[in-house]
Amino acid sequence: MSNSKEYKLEAFSRLLDVLDELRTKCPWDRKQTNESLRCNTIEEVYELSNALLENDINDIKKELGDVLLHIIFYAKIADENGQFDIADVCNSLREKLIFRHPHVFGTVNVKDSSDVEHNWEKIKLKEKDGNRTILAGVPSALPSMIKAERIQEKAANAGFDWEKPEDVWDKVKEEILEAEIEIKKGNTASIEKEFGDILFSIINAARLYKVNADNALEATNRKFIRRFNFVEERVKEAGRALNDMTLQEMDELWNKAKVLEKKNTAE
Repeated sequence: MSNSKEYKLEAFSRLLDVLDELRTKCPWDRKQTNESLRCNTIEEVYELSNALLENDINDIKKELGDVLLHIIFYAKIADENGQFDIADVCNSLREKLIFRHPHVFGTVNVKDSSDVEHNWEKIKLKEKDGNRTILAGVPSALPSMIKAERIQEKAANAGFDWEKPEDVWDKVKEEILEAEIEIKKGNTASIEKEFGDILFSIINAARLYKVNADNALEATNRKFIRRFNFVEERVKEAGRALNDMTLQEMDELWNKAKVLEKKNTAE
């Protein structure tokens, strides 16, 4: 690995050359379009996300390469259509980074990262092709939890936020109470709405306490899978099936899994 800028630029240039050749000589690469690549791109981003969560350096490097391939592939297709090329992508990104960081490339003074975040939405609204409203920049296709986080962050940066983190708990309790009322009424449509409100308020609480809700839920997903797999393995070793177990028996195995996890973590 070299820190030389020339070395890195040469590596990027060689990658572009390979894609040029594949686009010409490989039947599969030659027939790809923006539409045919889109779902694969989403899959690659999720695979990168998984590698990041696992903190697997080799996998992160590999998945970054896969995502980069898709970026230059879209630019290549646009270049062939006379729309733009990878240089235009780089130049556009460079200009945006400079414009959005006046505290680095201009005369604006900031105290900390919070100041940067609060200035961010104001700066975006000033851009020539910026969003017409603060929330217009939230992609509609984002997964619901991540979308909720982005909505809340943007609203908070515009000053629409709780004064103190602990104030959010009254809202969480209010939403839970409203859900309980609708459940008693048996109003299915309202129950769904109230559960949505509960989730939104919990995500908001996580944000206020500097917790990434998506990362937190994924950690819990993985923890549940580990413990459930432990229960299933112990049941199979006993020559039984999960359906034959009582809830109490499964709960005992679940607690054993928790104890083993804590022991392994301590070691």
